[in-house]
Amino acid sequence: MWGGRFAAGPDAIMEAINASIGFDRRLAAQDIAGSRAHAAMLAATGILSDSDAAALREALLTVLSEIEGGRFEFSTALEDIHMNVEARLKELVGEPAGRLHTARSRNDQVATDFRLWVRARIDEALDGVAALQRALLAQAEAGADWVMPGFTHLQTAQPVTWGHHMLAYVEMFARDAGRLRDARVRLNECPLGAAALAGTSFPIDREMTARELGFDRPMANSLDAVSDRDFALEFLSAAAICAMHLSRLAEEIVIWSSAQFRFVTLSDRFSTGSSIMPQKKNPDAAELLRAKLGRILGATVALFTVMKGLPLAYSKDMQEDKEQVFDAADTLLLGLAAMAGMVRDMTANRPALEAAAAAGFSTATDLADWLVRAAGLPFRDAHHVTGSLVRLAEGKGCDLPDLSLEEMRAVHPAITAEVFDVLGVRNSVASRTSFGGTAPERVRAQIALWKERLG
Repeated sequence: MWGGRFAAGPDAIMEAINASIGFDRRLAAQDIAGSRAHAAMLAATGILSDSDAAALREALLTVLSEIEGGRFEFSTALEDIHMNVEARLKELVGEPAGRLHTARSRNDQVATDFRLWVRARIDEALDGVAALQRALLAQAEAGADWVMPGFTHLQTAQPVTWGHHMLAYVEMFARDAGRLRDARVRLNECPLGAAALAGTSFPIDREMTARELGFDRPMANSLDAVSDRDFALEFLSAAAICAMHLSRLAEEIVIWSSAQFRFVTLSDRFSTGSSIMPQKKNPDAAELLRAKLGRILGATVALFTVMKGLPLAYSKDMQEDKEQVFDAADTLLLGLAAMAGMVRDMTANRPALEAAAAAGFSTATDLADWLVRAAGLPFRDAHHVTGSLVRLAEGKGCDLPDLSLEEMRAVHPAITAEVFDVLGVRNSVASRTSFGGTAPERVRAQIALWKERLG
């Protein structure tokens, strides 16, 4: 491909380090789509004859069929997907294959292919996030009024509802979807026609190729068009945050499914056993999801490191962008599917949730709030009184509702029998009716909104 510039071929080691066909073959469908659009544009602008363009577009479909059918022979000597496709085109149509590269470079070609590939993975990830949100919504709807402990520092804090906890993750993954959609908007500009870095002297129609490939517009600067990998970095960044959320939910599932908590039971489909301990049912899918963030975060750091010192325009360093993104995308899509399946199959243990919700002085804040409302105490004083009652109950080995009215009045005389109405966990969650609160009525309203949004 180097024409007359080089007198000898590359050393075998040079060929090995230079070739990317081992991984960029994954861009085959995008490369062929870009070439078909380019051929049509070359014909429409009179740069290529209609007959040559038609033959090339048809032959490109043949090549795609061969690749998808596993019948295509890739060559390392041809370096990358672009030259492998072009070589096969020459076998199929002869001399017109050499005309296809008119008014473009591998620089704008790969930038276009890569954007198309990342765009498709973003769309798949958005579908995966929505599927997970629907699984979480089903759990929330089933347990909209089931009480469970809410934690801070992994210590019992206040009662919440199972539905409220599930909805927290629906909101979390909604932000992930928003980041992915935002990244897609900025990605959706077409580099094709920027050529090597300076544009081209041929009278091309970049609006046509952008439109043909589903982009909103052509990129406005040819240097930027071939240099930019922000779209890949944005995707990786959004993927890393999403994977972090998957890891947080996975961690909760590992804790909840333990014998010490028994909050949930995982299905056999998303659990494994032990080779030596027959009683074991391990949450391996959740544990693996915790670890998968490392791969995606590592890919993000790796690509930032590749790009940080590159001058404009294209440098061969940028060949190291794809493997990172390919692996991160595969990992994210698998993680989303695994978590959606795990959540769908997961069974919440309502009695265990409710028993845990009532333990650990979880209604202490309700008692303090009652002292403010009913007894007129400043909150700081109410907090102090409640803390004294917690210490008293802890010393007696009981919970707050188990203290007698006399014992409570000995700490503060303004306490009346009405206080026992707020000390039950069901009363506690029912009272949290502020917007975004855990009250079942608020939870059900949010479920209805999310079901409408997700369709």
